[in-house]
Amino acid sequence: MNLSQKQCVLSYVKRKYDTIPDHSFHYFPDYIALRHEDRETWFGLILNVPRQTLKLSEGGNVDILDVKCRPENIQDYLTTEGIVPAYHMNKSHWISILLDGSVSDALIENLIDVSFELTL
Repeated sequence: MNLSQKQCVLSYVKRKYDTIPDHSFHYFPDYIALRHEDRETWFGLILNVPRQTLKLSEGGNVDILDVKCRPENIQDYLTTEGIVPAYHMNKSHWISILLDGSVSDALIENLIDVSFELTL
């Protein structure tokens, strides 16, 4: 059985940071906040959004992961296939990663680690 990238992200943050998915958005029960142990600060947010909202040509919805990164690295990341300007977050500090297989698991894990450190 192949795990979806969303499931891989959830498995990774559980294993590395003991993070429990937080479904605290009443109107969006599928949105998942990845929070620090203090349960206040997010280091990631998983959402399912229409591709057109991200200015992608394909139709339908896609799972994304919003992570924080260093502002000086944003433009470099945006040249990577599957990474787009942050959805619903500050675009000078956050990026969105498509969880559709276009970004490697290794890069996603690295970006999660950076976000975790930046949001401590």
